[in-house]
Amino acid sequence: MKKDICVLGSTGSIGVQSLDVAEKSGFTVLALTANKNFKLIEEQIRKFKPKSAALYDEEAAKELKIRAADTGTKILSGEEGVCECAAENRADVVIDAIVGLAGLKPALCALNAKKDLALANKEALVAGGKLVLNAVENAGVKLLPVDSEHSAIFQCLQASPPNRALKKIILTASGGPFFGKTKDELKNVTAADALKHPTWDMGAKITIDSASMFNKGLELIEAHFLFGMDPEDIDIVVHRESIIHSLIEFDDNSVLAQLGVSDMRIPIQYALTYPERYPSPVKELNLADVATLTFYKPDYATFDCLNICKEAIKRGGLFPAAVNSANEEANRLFREGKTGFLQIAELIRTAFNVTSDKKDYTLNDIYETDRACRDEVLSAAGITR
Repeated sequence: MKKDICVLGSTGSIGVQSLDVAEKSGFTVLALTANKNFKLIEEQIRKFKPKSAALYDEEAAKELKIRAADTGTKILSGEEGVCECAAENRADVVIDAIVGLAGLKPALCALNAKKDLALANKEALVAGGKLVLNAVENAGVKLLPVDSEHSAIFQCLQASPPNRALKKIILTASGGPFFGKTKDELKNVTAADALKHPTWDMGAKITIDSASMFNKGLELIEAHFLFGMDPEDIDIVVHRESIIHSLIEFDDNSVLAQLGVSDMRIPIQYALTYPERYPSPVKELNLADVATLTFYKPDYATFDCLNICKEAIKRGGLFPAAVNSANEEANRLFREGKTGFLQIAELIRTAFNVTSDKKDYTLNDIYETDRACRDEVLSAAGITR
């Protein structure tokens, strides 16, 4: 079945790979959005001929409107333009590959427009879990995970019995570039060091999150919302080869795993073609070539971000949104060389000081929490806006 799709965040790593999958699968691309990369999105417009495209950055959108004036694609701008693309009425599936909290409102717009949502933006579900799940239920649509770990769990669940008898989810983690390092060894590492990921090709923000293990903490929170599992029933294991993408364990202690080469086009394609499977653009997994699969316990003492995320989801309410926003700011400061690597976790923890213990929250509550936590991080880092 050929589908009509929209790609939010089309110039990022996941967005570019999503368009590659769409092209090879013969899907029609109806809308594209990005932040401000007008050069790349212009190329995408000329290749895929979408009905509309939007850039969040107003000045970049003005430039794109001039450059793409001969294409017939409607050029939109700002959050409103991104949301208009997300709600494209002819789309079958919307891929949300926007990085950070900015992906939440477009995700809600897509769901409210009754579109199946292929979610690669983990922050949307982490920060707005209840709002996203309510929107999915109200619209009667599918929420399809694109993260390799959550796609693996989703695929394993297709093989489980109707009553599931699910005992545990096991998330695998690559361990990032600093696996095995002590706190002393991490005191003086730079952003350039942290961006040297051993197995995955991702954007800068996500790669830094992988180095700090905050990314895995986000995935634990996301798994809680996606699969209705208590945090205590979600384990994390470091698997350096990134061949097993995650596992599920049943009550009888049988374990199912999903394996594949380290290529995001596998989970992207499954989300777009679900429940069907198409021939893949990705090479086959050859276990003899891999030869060895290794597993280790995470170092919770060194990588405190894991503990922070566990604490946030146990507290519930706005706390997952709070630590997500604090991390976005702390991550940025580290990338800009304004703080040290170990300060990331220290700065994120300050979010607990300014977060309201409110279980029933609105989108506005999330945005207010976002501002308060970012300000707290900057204050703790001794930086003024």
